[in-house]
Amino acid sequence: MDDIEAGVVTALNHDGDGIVKSGKTAFVPGVLPGETVRFRRTRRHRQHDEAQLVEVLVPAADRVEPQCPHFGTCGGCALQHLAPAAQLAAKAAELADSLARIGRVEPRTWLAPLEGPVWNYRRRARLSARYVHKKGRSLVGFRERSAPYVAEIDSCRVLAPPFDQLVSPLSALLTGLTIRERVPQVEIASGERANAVILRVLSTPSADDLAAMRAFGAAHDVTIYLQPGGLDTVVPLDGVPAQLDYGLPDFDLRLAFEPVDFVQVNAAINRALVSRAVEWLDPGPADRVLDLFCGLGNFTLALARRAGEVVGIEGDAGLIGRARANAVGNGIDNATFHVANLAAEDVDQSRWWAGGFTQVLLDPPRAGAREVLPAVARLAPRRIVYVSCHPGTLARDLGELVHEHGYLLQAAGVLDMFPHTTHVESMAVLARA
Repeated sequence: MDDIEAGVVTALNHDGDGIVKSGKTAFVPGVLPGETVRFRRTRRHRQHDEAQLVEVLVPAADRVEPQCPHFGTCGGCALQHLAPAAQLAAKAAELADSLARIGRVEPRTWLAPLEGPVWNYRRRARLSARYVHKKGRSLVGFRERSAPYVAEIDSCRVLAPPFDQLVSPLSALLTGLTIRERVPQVEIASGERANAVILRVLSTPSADDLAAMRAFGAAHDVTIYLQPGGLDTVVPLDGVPAQLDYGLPDFDLRLAFEPVDFVQVNAAINRALVSRAVEWLDPGPADRVLDLFCGLGNFTLALARRAGEVVGIEGDAGLIGRARANAVGNGIDNATFHVANLAAEDVDQSRWWAGGFTQVLLDPPRAGAREVLPAVARLAPRRIVYVSCHPGTLARDLGELVHEHGYLLQAAGVLDMFPHTTHVESMAVLARA
């Protein structure tokens, strides 16, 4: 066992661990910048060592008491010991650093962070499950922070109701199944009027298993789905799907979704984000807006309430089907949707690309939108709003739009989509020079 050392935390890395440069750099979980701490090295690598916190000698002013008893073991959160305002400030600093270092850009205006509830915000989550013989029961939860095991938790403060209190009941349900060793994953999806649980089953449930699942669903008012294979095999246990949906009241919209569909996990932040994006794009009846990576129409349909026409593009045919249905369900006839692989296709050769667009919204996955940027630039829209879940790829793409295609970075800022985690979600606004 290594000796105990002391040092000052200089910063946090991308996993939320503290960086201590006392001799060879050490990554120490559970500490904050500016703190003086005692730590023990536990695993050595070429460039850095992993370490364990022994004691905080001089705490940071922004240190708070974590509200979850599982914090530190469970890997679902990394920053509960940092005050929420300081979490946002750290994320804003990471965004600014990425824009300057990777993209060599700086916005004319820094947007105020979009803030919302910091607890019980997560309406979609994928939880691990494992039957542990030594404990005699199934564990359900996120993975442990520093190990590949399922964290032993009984509740979760970040999950939306009712799932925040259903971790133990789910554990009990799986423990009682004959196929308890063949259920490796549980997904949850919370709508505003219904809730769903998706059980990944690697063996066929017995009649008693099915009865137990039905009883659980009835007791907790959730619809049980089974997933024996890929995502296309997800089906409701008794054939009746949950009526999952959410509202965007600023635009008089209600969007339906399936339990494994991508939706922004934080409902309050999503509402604020959509409103901010529409405000910055500022479409009018004469405008034709392009929404790339549109999903099930989260931004598209809100934009359609203001613009003359909106076109939504997405690579997932199922999501496009839901987007079209959502347009019909909300009485919108000026939004059209198309399936296209935006990372591979020459989209500007498509028929729906003809006619030009006055504004563009980009909401790509973590890999960013690099492949489609030249085509977007050739459109020469007067304004682009870019919603991002990764500051590095955002900075790369903004750098290209500014330095290679002549756009000005008008504004940028972070949004608190994932409180208590290191995820940095952000939005940027560009205008044609």
